Amino acid sequence: MRPLTEEETRVMFEKIAKYIGENLQLLVDRPDGTYCFRLHNDRVYYVSEKILKLGANISGDKLVSLGTCFGKFTKTHKFRLHITALDYLAPYAKYKVWIKPGAEQSFLYGNHVLKSGLGRITENTSQYQGVVVYSMTDIPLGFGVAAKSTQDCRKVDPMAIVVFHQADIGEYVRHEETLT
Repeated sequence: MRPLTEEETRVMFEKIAKYIGENLQLLVDRPDGTYCFRLHNDRVYYVSEKILKLGANISGDKLVSLGTCFGKFTKTHKFRLHITALDYLAPYAKYKVWIKPGAEQSFLYGNHVLKSGLGRITENTSQYQGVVVYSMTDIPLGFGVAAKSTQDCRKVDPMAIVVFHQADIGEYVRHEETLT
């Protein structure tokens, strides 16, 4: 387990900033202690420094994970967020989308959000902006990318895609053997 390089940190922070913007600083400097990001087997873990010191006693080949997996670096060195980061992204999200109860199941099976399933959307959401998807009862369901801006969503037909699916809490069941 090692600290991220400058390039890895930049790529990861750019991806996280798509969803939470300048609130990124709140992830690292928390009132309950100092947290950091560490890389292990191409996966990035979010861990408190107190736990990190305890984990230093375990050899790298025996260590499976430490902290919360935020995502992984692909073979082309792009960063891909995992659904396990949702609990940390949702409270700080700048742009949110609420979907109707009828569209929740479709989203949780890995499908995009259609205009007919859209309940509400944050004002001034631009196209291709990272959004956190909520149920109408304010339960975070996943995250994605806005396919249309807020203004475009008002005048688009009901079967048009408004949010591209990236990750949802249904992945805990669909991919339980590969999630770490």
